[in-house]
Amino acid sequence: MDARKVLNALRRGESLSAEAVDWFARALADEGVSDAQVGAFAMGVCHAPLSAEARVALTLAMRDSGEVLSWDLPGPVVDKHSTGGVGDCVSLVLAPALAACGVFVPMISGRGLGHTGGTLDKLEAIPGFNPEISVEKLQRITREVGCAIASASVDVAPADKRLYAVRDVTGTVESLDLITASILSKKLAAGLQGLVLDVKCGAGAFMKTPEAARELAGSLVETANGAGCATRALITDMSQPLVRSAGNAVEVTEAMDTLTGSGASGPLSHLSAKLGGELLAMVGVTRNAYDGADMILDKIRSGHAAERMGRMVAAMGGPSDFLSRWRDRLPAAPATLRAKPEREGYVEAIDTEALGLAVVAMGGGRKRARDRINPAVGLSQIAQIGDRVGAERPLAKIHAARRSEAEAFEPWVRAAFQLSETPVNPPKLVLGRVE
Repeated sequence: MDARKVLNALRRGESLSAEAVDWFARALADEGVSDAQVGAFAMGVCHAPLSAEARVALTLAMRDSGEVLSWDLPGPVVDKHSTGGVGDCVSLVLAPALAACGVFVPMISGRGLGHTGGTLDKLEAIPGFNPEISVEKLQRITREVGCAIASASVDVAPADKRLYAVRDVTGTVESLDLITASILSKKLAAGLQGLVLDVKCGAGAFMKTPEAARELAGSLVETANGAGCATRALITDMSQPLVRSAGNAVEVTEAMDTLTGSGASGPLSHLSAKLGGELLAMVGVTRNAYDGADMILDKIRSGHAAERMGRMVAAMGGPSDFLSRWRDRLPAAPATLRAKPEREGYVEAIDTEALGLAVVAMGGGRKRARDRINPAVGLSQIAQIGDRVGAERPLAKIHAARRSEAEAFEPWVRAAFQLSETPVNPPKLVLGRVE
């Protein structure tokens, strides 16, 4: 096997064999192929999609190009992955809730991408929190606390890191096969027994239509199960932010409100329960997903999930008293402004991607990899579809570094909302399920 044979087959439109894909993925990690050949491979896969067998082979070979964790724990090892959205802080609630249920969650997470927020960026709003930990420390914290949310180490799926860097500059990021292998190679390197996927759909998601979301969910579920990890997916709405905040510290506030009781009946706890219920049923902790969802909600409402969150934060460098003093510990923006609509009405639609981009532009996300984030800026009190807004109920509250910046972003926020004179029904949260 060599690169020319693989690339010639792709040029002819042939579906690659599992053996050919496995060889190329291993060559990615050991520099056996050039960057030009990697770019040609990525473009070729866009034009000649992989078979299900070859997609599994690519995923496993990329996973095995680096360290694959093994565990000796008194319970199943599980994780959740979201395809990204605005106001999506499920991981901050679900990981500690699952840990309180007796399963173990070594959650390998990422940073913000485009208009979507990153779990690690949100956690770094907590003073001292450090997600850049060794594999050994990840395993220790997971064993002792039940969960750890950390970044992928340099030793996890190095083949994916190289392929992704080339995809980013060759216009091949949107390949379904390469998206699937990229997501799963890193997740499966954690040595999981169960994985649940939250595939977002709508204005604030990368997949804008239910059809595109279902196609991605099907590819991910089929490939992960083929690779030996029990996996299910929920297709969920992202026509509006999941919570009423978008930004780093403000989303941690939403998560902590949910964990400590005041927000335990909102969409964040509801979706966390749905996703967690699927996981608990898959690994045999509960008889079915409904019982699993009830167990997750019980751990949230009883405070057991919050206790795990406090322990995880302390173990990863954050304040030891975070659970009791989290409102004091999180940074606050010096300037706030209520963004009011030009007229009264009911929120009919939201350009959720525009809200996410507004947060990035305020400094709450990155335009370039080296950019520093201001964790305090963002949006809170975001009106949702069906809400009546007007002089007394703003569209959102802007948190900015300066008053002039808050005033500059008010028209941007206002333009993201479409109003109706008549009442509007809110969208369903869970749109479908794939197993």
